Amino acid sequence: MELLTTNNVWMMICTALVFFMHTGFAFLEIGLTRQKNTINILFKNIFIITVGLLLYYIGGFNLMYPGFAEGSAGVLDFAGFGITPPENGMTAAYADGGYTWWTDFLFQGMFAATAATIVSGAVAERMKIGSFMIFTVLYVGLVYPIAGSWKWGGGFLDQMGFYDFAGSTLVHSVGGWAALVAVWLLGSRIGKFKNGIAQAIPGHNIPLATAGVLILWLGWFGFNGGSVLSADPELTSLTLVTTCLAAAAGGVVAALVSFLKYKNLDLTMFLNGILGGLVGITAGADVMTPESAIIIGAIAGTIIVFAVAFVDTIKLDDPVGAIAVHLICGIWGTLAVGLFSTNPEHTFLIQLTGVACYAAFCIITSFLIIFTLKKTIGIRVSEKEELEGLDSHEHGMDAYSDFRLNEH
Repeated sequence: MELLTTNNVWMMICTALVFFMHTGFAFLEIGLTRQKNTINILFKNIFIITVGLLLYYIGGFNLMYPGFAEGSAGVLDFAGFGITPPENGMTAAYADGGYTWWTDFLFQGMFAATAATIVSGAVAERMKIGSFMIFTVLYVGLVYPIAGSWKWGGGFLDQMGFYDFAGSTLVHSVGGWAALVAVWLLGSRIGKFKNGIAQAIPGHNIPLATAGVLILWLGWFGFNGGSVLSADPELTSLTLVTTCLAAAAGGVVAALVSFLKYKNLDLTMFLNGILGGLVGITAGADVMTPESAIIIGAIAGTIIVFAVAFVDTIKLDDPVGAIAVHLICGIWGTLAVGLFSTNPEHTFLIQLTGVACYAAFCIITSFLIIFTLKKTIGIRVSEKEELEGLDSHEHGMDAYSDFRLNEH
């Protein structure tokens, strides 16, 4: 019983850290965008976590962990509405004594909302709030838990041997694929591209964005550390070491590569490099050596610089770099398990198969949702609303009522 209590307390601390990540996402998104859209972004982030938890309670948890029957295809099942605990749900007989049923629900619920938060940053400054809310309900309520069941719920990819420790694919790429589709269907912000050349649209508060990244890094102690699913001393400490080394390597290398490419010390590239390293190590943080973690992070940091440039080249407008960070580095991190894992059963081909399955499912479902919204109620605000800011038009308030910059 004492061990269960220790494990459960650790898991609840990790749950709180993952919850705190929503503060980091909010700070990062508002910092990298313009002041006139701050309320809109904050509203979306608050909506995501509140509605996400309720949706996970109503059916998401049991859709993601349905208890696939033996011989099942492991694609889709549902254990029923609500979260009534099993008889052993509060004892050491549940989850190998790693945590209780209630903690299990809450920890996983914190992950569920993150996928939509990734999309929020990518579509910032031009998507209708109502359309985004409908998308969030469908994507968090249905798409994410179904996709999650394929690996974490014991579905067909888990049976195949696919490995994703804490969600490089299951969380970050699931959000990243939807962000890619959404940005494509939405189009770029007014003024982002002139004569086919990408123009910088600076964020209004880079110190806040920096604070957001540091908060996210802190939250990753829970994101990856909690994914050990117990307070196991060896695995939790190794996981936190590999997580931090990958983040540090990602940041340093992104800053260095960016300097060599653009001849300036770009703080935003430094910040996104840290996030890229964190996303990259997330799939295999518990099966990597510290040396491998540094290599994975360094490659992620390099990827960030070129991925951000590539996204601009193909005329996609991603204000916060979500596609480069969460999708492209998420794919890299998942494939890296097949290259660097200390477990010989983790193979590159199986990892690639998993990436392909999630790509197909997420692209199709997010396209169906967003394209339907586009053709019915519309997904983009008017030119007037975009130029004057979503805060005043969609929310009737300013984030900084006594301080307004002249923005165009």
